[in-house]
Amino acid sequence: MVHELADYERAADQCRLTEEQLTAALFTPAPALFGHVAVDDRDEPVGFALWFLNFSTWAGVHGVYLEDLYVRPEHRGTGAGRLLLAALAAICVERGYERLEWWMINWNPAARFYASIGAVQLDEWVPYRLSGPALHGLAAQSTSAPARPDA
Repeated sequence: MVHELADYERAADQCRLTEEQLTAALFTPAPALFGHVAVDDRDEPVGFALWFLNFSTWAGVHGVYLEDLYVRPEHRGTGAGRLLLAALAAICVERGYERLEWWMINWNPAARFYASIGAVQLDEWVPYRLSGPALHGLAAQSTSAPARPDA
């Protein structure tokens, strides 16, 4: 379904995830990635949520960052997405996390759904990404000024 999501987001050529990579990320002794799968009444997967912990230095507690939420087109509007988000919200409440956050591609019609559950779009924070040659170039500079692990 991750590849279905990439296709939906018009970026199928950028999705290189393999089943082995996903299995390794989710099922290690100390995973950094977690997932939920929504199933229909025949126990067939219809959607998923992949998430990991983030941390608010201001609040002093973890939060959940939702990396991907996807519901197959034929199951949208059935409540599967709401239940996946509700499960993550419950984890936040049970563990004392203050935030459930995610990014959404700007043309996604799910914005109306997110607003209906009380999610607000942040406009004062601007996402940045460092990847490819720029990432490697910056990494190459790491030997010149080592970071202190206690900073």
